[in-house]
Amino acid sequence: MPRGLTPTSATLDMNRSHVVFLLVLALSPVSFALAGPERTRDKPLMRDFMGINVHTVQFKPELYKPVTRLVRDYHGFGWDVGNQSDYHPRFPLARNGVNWQELYGAWKAAGYAVDVCLMFDDTLPPAWRDLRRDAEAYGFELARSLGPSGDRKLAEAVEIGNEPGKYDDVSYRALFESAARGMRRGDPKLLVSSCAVFARPSGAYHKDVATVKGLDALYDVISVHSYPELEPYPTWKRSFPEDPRLDFLTKVREVLAWRDANARDKQVWLTEFGWDATTKPQATEGDFKKWVGVTDEQQAQYLVRGFLTLAELDLDRTYMFWFNDDDKPSVHASSGLTRNYRPKPSFHAMAHLYQALGDYRLRRTVVKKPGEQVVEEFAHRSDPARSIWVAWSPTGEGRKAKTRLERPPGKIERAERMPLAAGALEAVRWATVGEREIELEIDESPVYLWVRR
Repeated sequence: MPRGLTPTSATLDMNRSHVVFLLVLALSPVSFALAGPERTRDKPLMRDFMGINVHTVQFKPELYKPVTRLVRDYHGFGWDVGNQSDYHPRFPLARNGVNWQELYGAWKAAGYAVDVCLMFDDTLPPAWRDLRRDAEAYGFELARSLGPSGDRKLAEAVEIGNEPGKYDDVSYRALFESAARGMRRGDPKLLVSSCAVFARPSGAYHKDVATVKGLDALYDVISVHSYPELEPYPTWKRSFPEDPRLDFLTKVREVLAWRDANARDKQVWLTEFGWDATTKPQATEGDFKKWVGVTDEQQAQYLVRGFLTLAELDLDRTYMFWFNDDDKPSVHASSGLTRNYRPKPSFHAMAHLYQALGDYRLRRTVVKKPGEQVVEEFAHRSDPARSIWVAWSPTGEGRKAKTRLERPPGKIERAERMPLAAGALEAVRWATVGEREIELEIDESPVYLWVRR
């Protein structure tokens, strides 16, 4: 999340360290093994996998219903307690007057599940009256008042910090342990998550996952942030999700491996990833004069392919960054699905993905040929006769090619390409080649084939 973003700021400016994207596993049928029999289970349905990052009073719940049911909100600790860490919150009211019952209640009524990401950026370790005592008391009140066991049932999950780089490891562990202990007492059903971590030494925008080692009884989820950044400052250039040059999957897979070795029952959520796409001219001076974004079309293609690629990993959820932007040519300032609350091509593409695959889960990766083609098969949640195959060109240069694919077992009822706008969808023609293959044109916008046995 952008450096300097507070609950009273919509500015999305931030420098990031070099980040990650994912190498891919070939998966066999719907159940898959996660480093041992204890974690053998089904993949999540795509409707339970795809989420977006949002920001309190700026979020318009009705507008974004076509793209997800999972929202992650940046929730300010300072909103709830002001500048007194030992203030006793009067939930559902924040100290600044925001009514969480009205805000999160409206989201819940619209069908969303809310992940509350607590922001401690304005309350650094020296500012706490008593960090351990106050954090535990706050965690207890928050969970008791907003958690899924209470009368309000407003929040499903809480992350203890976003990217608390200004907390040293000892201070963050004290904050995490104390707040989580309070949350467990306040509502044992509330999912408790770490801040953004890597399985590497702590940095400006992440903590070493080892800071929560040994606290297994107090949390349920490990959070990771990863962006497909090909170059650091001053360009912050991002590439297509399958680019073999990226360090996009490696860090995520390292956290998954750490989880398997140290906390096997925990979920792992990728809570930030995305691309910036603006229509504004390049800045001529300042920090962002060499910044490089992507086009609207590329953002749409890369987001959809990002979700599809991430589905191959042992992740339980992924949240894209960001819901809305003001069309600014800088880092994290044009990452929205909407631009000034008007849908961008990425909105339509993600809505199509969500509607098409919402009731499906990844069964297997059929083909993965770098620079040529990727084909995935998704199985319907309850009807074994139904599946959807998705095929695309894993490139970033506008590549189109006629290609032959393994023929899906059954009848192809229809095929359509990922949309970039509202309205009629582009039907895709295919031809049978022999008994085992079909031929069709693929490009960087995935093609969906509905199959019935």
